[in-house]
Amino acid sequence: MRPDRLKRITIDEGKCGGRPCIRDFRIRVTDILELLGAGASIDEILVDYRFLEHEDILAAIEYAAHQADHAVLQTQ
Repeated sequence: MRPDRLKRITIDEGKCGGRPCIRDFRIRVTDILELLGAGASIDEILVDYRFLEHEDILAAIEYAAHQADHAVLQTQ
């Protein structure tokens, strides 16, 4: 993950229950991912949330990829 993008992800116990947000705004990484998953394009998200920047969307994707990159142990 690029360090400059990681700086865009903020965690504050007083905002959104301590969940990862974009640049101290009250929009969570998961909100961005859900929009993308529902078929919204990056451009559509940027129009609807004018305070966001293109790099914010990429940061959310990279952050999620990094969080998901761990071994999963299967129990039988």
